[in-house]
Parts: sequence; structure tokens; C-alpha cells
Amino acid sequence: MALASNLRINSKRLWDSLMVMAKIGPGIAGGNNRQTLTDEDAEGRELFKKWCEEAGLSMGLDKMGTMFARREGTDPDALPVYVGSHLDTQPTGGKYDGVLGVLGGLEIIRTLNDLDIKTKHPIVVVNWTNEEGTRFAPAMVASGVFAGVHKLDWAYAREDADGKTLGQELKRIGWQGDEEVGARKMHAFFELHIEQGPILEAEGKEIGVVTHGQGLRWIECTVTGKGQHTGSTPMPMRKNAGRGLALITELVHSIAMDNAPNAVGAIGHIDVYPNSRNIIPEKVVFTVDMRSHELDRLNAMVARLMNEAPKLCEAIGVTFASEIVGQFDPPAFDEGCVSAVRNAAERLGYAHMDIVSGAGHDACWINRVAPTSMVMCPCVDGLSHNEAEDISEEWARAGVDVLCHAVLETAQIVE
Repeated sequence: MALASNLRINSKRLWDSLMVMAKIGPGIAGGNNRQTLTDEDAEGRELFKKWCEEAGLSMGLDKMGTMFARREGTDPDALPVYVGSHLDTQPTGGKYDGVLGVLGGLEIIRTLNDLDIKTKHPIVVVNWTNEEGTRFAPAMVASGVFAGVHKLDWAYAREDADGKTLGQELKRIGWQGDEEVGARKMHAFFELHIEQGPILEAEGKEIGVVTHGQGLRWIECTVTGKGQHTGSTPMPMRKNAGRGLALITELVHSIAMDNAPNAVGAIGHIDVYPNSRNIIPEKVVFTVDMRSHELDRLNAMVARLMNEAPKLCEAIGVTFASEIVGQFDPPAFDEGCVSAVRNAAERLGYAHMDIVSGAGHDACWINRVAPTSMVMCPCVDGLSHNEAEDISEEWARAGVDVLCHAVLETAQIVE
């Protein structure tokens, strides 16, 4: 059966579901605090499970707590088409980051049920555990274990700020399954996500056809000087680690600017020791975040940092040390899946453009084990990881419409 351009999802039902889920783990400024493996996360999972069962889906659960809600296809031997994202949020998260991709997948199933549409391939809606990585670093842990990037025991041993481990908390909230992680085989995987950047809104586009993800390097740097009294130490005799941070901050900015628009870089996390008003900083520990969708460019940026930062520090009498604490290479998404997304946007008449994902997503790991692509919709002012994160109902509808058509093109409608 050919896909018709008038096949659309129920946008009001989708929006209502988003607003009901947002009531679980409310933030303090209109967003959400539903961090992974908290009681709030467990409550959100229960609601999603209830909705899936009402839609006639069977629920699977692996040892990382990832949820797999399955709608059967007509061919028992056909591999499933997977669609989804994550329900966990940042401590000051918005209502749509990740959640739109999960509930958008559920809305596809509800729409197929409404129209009595059958597919050759089963369709599975996924909620990946611990995508955000805020409570248990790093991000995208469950999809990383699924793709063979991380070991299960290593993931279980991740600790939060209170010393609680991921494995302990997964068991505590009752969402540790028996299914081996990564045992499932996929025909394809699609993920819908808000852009988390300003490009689509600025360009007046409703849909981003994601062709690549950015590669990432997190470099933890330590600048060591000498802690001395700020009032009695002569300026020429100081070994100020804070000054080293300032010089490297400018270096990181220069490296990123020299590689723009195909790369970005900044220093986000900073710890200063002893962090006293009247003591010259004796040590500063900070993380440089560099990203590009071009691997050679990314590696060259890191190499330049490693070459120039020690020299800057040596010149002012402090020392520099570094360690790469997080990394993944830039994924190029499957051409067939990307074409399915682009075809859907054109069939439905939505303004669209090719785009590179600036953030990491579960799709970036799953791309290693299955044909994968992503759909993006705009968010207001590009704001995300913030309680003021906002999208329109029209943007949400467009994103899920395109997601639905891409999934159906891949799962094959049966007449």
C-alpha cells in the first residue's frame, strides 16, 4: 500500500500525552526534574507502560532497564523497526527533550490502531535508560551497552553524587529486566528529537533531516600552580592556576572559531581549589568539550589543544595535565533511513533541511549496530536542558508525522 500524504497522527492526543507526562517530576520553573532511576523516573515508566498496554503492545525489559513496547507485524520472521528516545530529564529539564521521541513513537502506534493499518515488520517503541547522564555519567549509557561500547558491569558501577550506583538504583525502583542487553536485532532505528539548537527556527524549517551526528571529545584538564595569599604575594612571584584557566579558555575559543562552522568548543565544568576569596588558586580542574561531525577536524582540534596548552601554562609558571574522559566518533547515519525521513517530509509538504545533530543521542550509538536516522523539529530560541524549553504543538505534529511516514516506509504497510 502506498503512503498517502493525508495520513497524519492525532496531534491533540500527542500533545495531551506530553502534558500528562510532564506532571510527573515537575521542576520549579515549569519544566521537569525526572532524573534517571529516581522515584519520578519509575512513575513515568509506569505511565508509559500503562499507555503501551492500552495500545495492545507487549512490553520487554532488558538488564539496563530499557523498555521495548512491541506491535506485531504480519511476517513473524521480519526484524522489527524500532523508534524511540528517552524519558529521563536533566535536573532542570524541559518537557520535550527525549520525551517527544518516546511519546511520538507511541502516537504512531495509536494512529495505526485507529486506522487499522498493519505492517510487515513489527514496530517497537523504545525508552532508553539514562540518556541524559546527569545523575550517572556518562550520557547514553544503556544504548552504549546495547551497542557494545560499554560493559554491563561497568555501567552498573556508575555512581551518583551520593555514592549510589546505577545497578543498585535500577533494582531499587523495580525496573531491572532479565533480557540480555543487545540481544535484539533491528531492521532499523528512528529517533525524533527537538533540535536543541537555533538553526531550524532561524531558517524557518519545520523538519531537520539529520544526516550526521557530531563526534565528541571531553578533555579533563588540570592546571596546577601554588596557593598563596592574594594580598601579600607580589604579582611577579605568583603561580596562578586561575590565570592558566583563562588562557586555555581563550585557546579553546580560538580553536573552535578557526574550525567554524563545522565545529564547536567550550569549557563547561570548572572546579577551583581551594576556592577561597583571599587565596590564589593553586589548582583548577575543568573539562573542555569539543565537537565536530568531521573526524579528522575533531582530532586536529584536540591535538592543537594538547600542543599549545602546556606551553601557555609553562610560560606563567604553572603545569598542565589532561585526560580524555569522554569520546565518540561522529556517526554518519544510514542513507536509506535518511532518505526515508527526507521522503516523508517532502510527501507531507513540510519545509525541511539537512542538519547535523549538535548533541549526543542514543541514535549515535545504535547507528553502530543497525541502520539509523533521526528527525528533528525546532525548539524556541534553540533552548534546551532548561525548564524554559518550549516547542509548539504544530512543530510536534510535524515531527511525529514525518517520523510516522519514515517508520511506515521502512516497516512496509500491508494491504
